[in-house]
Amino acid sequence: MPGDSTRCVKAVAVEGVPGEPLQPGPVFAAPYRLGEDELADVDTYARASNPGWRDLERALAALEGASAARVVGSGMSAITVALRALARPGGVVVVPSDGYYQVRMYARDCLAPFGVNVHELSVREFGDGTLGAVLADAPAGAVVLVETPSNPGLDTVDLAATAATCRAAGALLLVDNTTATPLGQQPLDLGADVVVASGTKSLSGHSDLLFGYIAVREDTFLPPLDRERLLSGTVLGPFETWLAHRSLGTAGLRFERQCANALAIARMLAEHPAAAYVRYPGLPTDPAYPVASAQMRRFGPLVTFRLDGADDVHRFVRSSELIVSATSFGGIHTTADRRARWGDAVAPGFVRLSCGIEDTEDLLADLDVALRAS
Repeated sequence: MPGDSTRCVKAVAVEGVPGEPLQPGPVFAAPYRLGEDELADVDTYARASNPGWRDLERALAALEGASAARVVGSGMSAITVALRALARPGGVVVVPSDGYYQVRMYARDCLAPFGVNVHELSVREFGDGTLGAVLADAPAGAVVLVETPSNPGLDTVDLAATAATCRAAGALLLVDNTTATPLGQQPLDLGADVVVASGTKSLSGHSDLLFGYIAVREDTFLPPLDRERLLSGTVLGPFETWLAHRSLGTAGLRFERQCANALAIARMLAEHPAAAYVRYPGLPTDPAYPVASAQMRRFGPLVTFRLDGADDVHRFVRSSELIVSATSFGGIHTTADRRARWGDAVAPGFVRLSCGIEDTEDLLADLDVALRAS
């Protein structure tokens, strides 16, 4: 397989003729001109299709190793569009109990009231036989959503084993690939049916746009996904589409530096007296490492650790010259997020550090100063 930067540059390349721009610009249009013939294979209205989407979707499909991809307005909408399109009343949906908290909220508040049987399983329960027991009592067509590495705990799910469990039960496996990105792991190659992800994070990488996408192993999944996107109106605007497509070309470079910084910081934190409960899937001592090292090419930009309390986290951020207090992750800036403020089931001093693209030695020195001040 070519290197990450080569893959990213090739993915964003588009065909053209001499005299045209090397990269296409945004297409600002809502309606398109109609002829007198049938409407097949022409753009009619931008909520249904447009050339910007097609360029971005081809690039994302290439990176994920997918047969096709569909872009939507955010990572959360990628999850909700996929679940609404593929789940059925009376059926079963399994979501992570220790993953992104708004996914659980959506399943409880928006799927369960309409007759979908929602089960919440932890990372451990995806691998200890609990998932198989849940699916054994479920009708065919259950939908299983896993997030690996999980957010914010950074635990990992064995995707090949989980895919085998789902196949045996006639269930669909959806994988949230936001944390790892397709530069870190390829869930479709490991047996997943569908990938959902927030491109807001490392793929676009500049903390200036929201977008999400759905990538599929087989085109047979596209009709319900296309219908749900069209009818719900959960779409990506033309300027954001262009920004996302442009940004993909540098994703390989950015992600390589982010992952290198994360590993260096995780090693430093593991030895630092001020930090406790350091987690990074790329550390050989981390409990997630055996699974992560078997299925991931890179381990992502996120490191988590714990300080004594909320006040210590605030002092840590105030004492840093490089670390910004912000939620989300995957941008060029290194950011710290005290996840307890959002309601995650973590300690008050739990920090999710998203490593940016600053020089590694500068980050390590700044982090040491901030930790000693905390």
